[in-house]
Amino acid sequence: MGRLSVDLCGIELDNPIIPASGTFGFGYEFAELYDINCLGTFSFKGTTLQPRFGNPTPRIAECPAGMLNAVGLQNPGVEQVIVHELPRLKKCFHKPVMANVSGFSISDYVRTCAALDREPQIGWLEVNVSCPNVHGGGMSFGTDPKSAADVTQAVKSVTTKPVILKLSPNVTDIVTIARACADAGADGISLINTLLGMRIDLKTRKPILANTTGGYSGPGIFPVALRMVYQVAHAVSVPVIGMGGVSSAEDVLEMMMAGARAVEIGAANLVDPWACPKIIEALPSVMDRYGIQSLTELR
Repeated sequence: MGRLSVDLCGIELDNPIIPASGTFGFGYEFAELYDINCLGTFSFKGTTLQPRFGNPTPRIAECPAGMLNAVGLQNPGVEQVIVHELPRLKKCFHKPVMANVSGFSISDYVRTCAALDREPQIGWLEVNVSCPNVHGGGMSFGTDPKSAADVTQAVKSVTTKPVILKLSPNVTDIVTIARACADAGADGISLINTLLGMRIDLKTRKPILANTTGGYSGPGIFPVALRMVYQVAHAVSVPVIGMGGVSSAEDVLEMMMAGARAVEIGAANLVDPWACPKIIEALPSVMDRYGIQSLTELR
């Protein structure tokens, strides 16, 4: 393994940098800007069983140290992802990709994961039980340990690839939920998804987002994310992927010191499309500055 290499659920990554779902499309959009094979992998756009148009606009609101989004899982549905998006991606990305899956029932999760599990391009299934921007399903599964465990167990029964549960920070005790998922067979845990927030337009006196609330992401949530990653990584024996406000090589090392095996980059991609390759390029010199020979020693 190289200096930046990490092992994620039995699959080696050249480096720990993973663009987060919802901020990187299906990859080929960014491939027009740079060779995306420099990434460890990436988590593609959240995919549901049926196509979704998403929430009404406006869907985005700026706020200090970040942004709010209420896109609402807009995607073409799993069948179109398999028929159109994956073949297009294969032309520009030659590594296993992470599939991000959302659902509104356990049956939705099972059918979507089973379909994606058959695709050779898919390396991991990141099962999102934490989206705060949809009504019904989504976050409701991620706020109850039993529900999260039920989704985990059901998906594991129809898949052969590593299953990583993506958890919500909008809970009282994230450790209990993470343990429930791990006990139910999850191969990994990723966290955190966005924090629930809102903004009000002073002129109209109404919420800026048509959905009223949305997910808060960006540098402002980094300390919260780091704390939760630390707690979960010390409570479960499966690998943890850390995310939430990461925007620099220093943030990546901090996440890994907290216990993350790999690190997802989200909102930073929307601010600077070259954020991930810049972080990868900076990692060796930042590691040198702090006397870190290999990322494996931070585990």
